[in-house]
Amino acid sequence: MTHSAQRIDVHQHTVPAFYRDVLAKAGIGEAGGRALPDWSAASALELMDLLGTRAAILSVSTPGTGFLTDPDEAASLARRLNDHAAAVTAEHPGRFGHFATLPMPDAAASATEAVRALDELQADGVTLLANNRGTYLGADGQEPLWRVLDDRGAVVFVHPAELPAPPVDGIPPFAADFLLDTTRAAYLLVRNGIVRRYPHIRFILSHAGGFVPYSSHRMAVTIANDTGRSPLVVLDDFRSFYFDTALSSSPAALPTLLAFAHPGHVLFGSDWPFAPTPAGQYFANGLDTFLPPGPLKAISRTNAEALFPRLAAGAPAPGPGRPAATRLRQAAQRAAARLFFKLVQPGTG
Repeated sequence: MTHSAQRIDVHQHTVPAFYRDVLAKAGIGEAGGRALPDWSAASALELMDLLGTRAAILSVSTPGTGFLTDPDEAASLARRLNDHAAAVTAEHPGRFGHFATLPMPDAAASATEAVRALDELQADGVTLLANNRGTYLGADGQEPLWRVLDDRGAVVFVHPAELPAPPVDGIPPFAADFLLDTTRAAYLLVRNGIVRRYPHIRFILSHAGGFVPYSSHRMAVTIANDTGRSPLVVLDDFRSFYFDTALSSSPAALPTLLAFAHPGHVLFGSDWPFAPTPAGQYFANGLDTFLPPGPLKAISRTNAEALFPRLAAGAPAPGPGRPAATRLRQAAQRAAARLFFKLVQPGTG
């Protein structure tokens, strides 16, 4: 792993202690089939130093506030989460940013909180779950939110949630259902014309867009038949999305993503701490192994700098003041992770 990459991570989560307590009171101890991980700013910075990450944009993962059926409670929790994220960002200038949590599926309340978070808290964008209690992005009734976001040229980080259907025994939702959830949201955002009517919104799809790059032509033909639009126009709408590399920079997935996405629309993501540190190392090594220097630099840093200009200058390098023992330990971790990545690649055994 080379620290010259100086990555900007657009897919890193925060799990504040008060949020964990609220979830526990609601009987929620996991997200997507994975136990809620521990989180602190210090542990996040340690992971960032290990991966050579200069800055990370924090977001709240599923279930967001969607588990609360009382609209006032959901809006209050969203405000508290956003105030917390803004405080973490202020305490660590140059190292963290944040995507605001919105109390969906209430589009009006979400629009109100988006204005506060973007205008007052200086959030770097907003997080929207692909579905909220079964209501998907792109459904009817969300226009007030889209107008607010389009007026501000906002970045929308689309993160999957659990499917509005019973899980299948033996398949944790994060392993497969999350990919379908993102794909469903992307399909409706294109099918129902959101990306065309609100062209100033920049949408980032988590996990390389789920199945979007792989199934894009199939979906485009379907939408074209359904709407009378040109399949080329529909494909261009799908390609207008940004995509992060969280858990997706494998020798199978990465070439498909790069063949599909517009230049400049692929961004580094780790999905930490829901994706544990070894997973973050594994997929970061995928980028470092398969990409030449130019594309590696673009995906690791410069594409994100174009989307988030405030992170482009003046950010400190990761971990300059780390103790020698920490530097040696992390160097050993990186070497072991590189060796493991090479050992498990097809055709190398």
